[in-house]
Amino acid sequence: MKRTIYSEIDGKSGRFYLLAAVLAALTLSGFVAALYMEHYGHYITGMNNQIVWGLPHVFAIFLIVAASGALNVASIGTVFGKRIYKPLGRFSGLLALALLLGGLTVLVLDLGRPDRLIVAMTTYNFTSIFAWNIYLYVGFIGVVAVYLWMQMERRMNRYARAAGMLAFLWRLVLTTGTGSIFGFLVAREAYDSAIMAPLFIAMSFSFGLAIYVLVLLAACHGSGREIGDAVLRRLGRLLGVFVAVVLYFTAVQHLTNLYAAEHLGVERFILLDGGIFTVLFWGVQVTVGGLLPLLLLFRSPPVNSVVSARGLVIACLAIVAGGFAQVYVIVIGGQAWPLNLFPDREVSSSFYDGVISNYSPSLPELGLGLGGVALTGLIVLFGIRILRFLPTTLADSAIDPNFVSSADKS
Repeated sequence: MKRTIYSEIDGKSGRFYLLAAVLAALTLSGFVAALYMEHYGHYITGMNNQIVWGLPHVFAIFLIVAASGALNVASIGTVFGKRIYKPLGRFSGLLALALLLGGLTVLVLDLGRPDRLIVAMTTYNFTSIFAWNIYLYVGFIGVVAVYLWMQMERRMNRYARAAGMLAFLWRLVLTTGTGSIFGFLVAREAYDSAIMAPLFIAMSFSFGLAIYVLVLLAACHGSGREIGDAVLRRLGRLLGVFVAVVLYFTAVQHLTNLYAAEHLGVERFILLDGGIFTVLFWGVQVTVGGLLPLLLLFRSPPVNSVVSARGLVIACLAIVAGGFAQVYVIVIGGQAWPLNLFPDREVSSSFYDGVISNYSPSLPELGLGLGGVALTGLIVLFGIRILRFLPTTLADSAIDPNFVSSADKS
């Protein structure tokens, strides 16, 4: 295995400037949407008194969860000593930071009063999981920044394993905290479950790696860098395992709720009678985001590089679509089901008690969410343009320690 050489991308082509312009325009539209919602109030959105977390929260949570999983590639190379993953570590750290910053930007701008974030940063209520997450998110940024420094500065390489271990443990805690936001909300029948923490960890592995593969392939293709079959094969198999784990924890979550009589109503709503939520669950989350990628990633016999790359891209796109649908069902579907304020009692009033809530995302909400995605893309684009995050080649002969050339075989 040769010593890996990293370099910046050229960044002087028309495609680079066009992509940067598109991402900048989408990012600007996100900020305009946030200002529009702040000026006129959240009544212009689809959110209401029952559904207070709308489409921007879906985007934010999806990006934050994916940020933790995107760092998984670096962890496998540094912490677990898998040499073929080590050249991919720098780019993994960059993408993890970009995803988290994009998600947090959407989250802050969706608060309605972003200036009130100062109160949240100076006055802490440690009985709230939200207060814990402020430390976890900010700490993640600092830990990953140090981890990247250890990888990129040669004289600090000997500390990279220790920094990688800290980053690995920190992201597990971070994703546990994000999942616990829902698991600790006992008032919501769709959320109240300890399985939410491991489910979100599994989701982060799957979503983050799928996004990582897509962005890596786009960066290598756009900069003319070769990527070998070994990398695609390893990433594809690992991704398939993560998808299977997400399906497993999802099945455990719903089977556990079906066993408890108090949750039969919300389970019937999500699985059978929920309209758009049922369609998203079975059609997009399970079928498109779960079964289809498993079929593509574990089909036999192994395929050649061109077909493999195409199949891997389709699988990753399916996982991203299914993952977004899963977060939508959890966040929006869980709020749509009415609160059970007085168990075992009949409640009657004129204020939506016992009524399933309706929600239709508005254009400003979509603009804000897409703005966060575009901001993530801008950070990655200029990151690989300014600093050496990408290897000059990911060919099998350069990164696979078990590579044997055709000449050696003969």
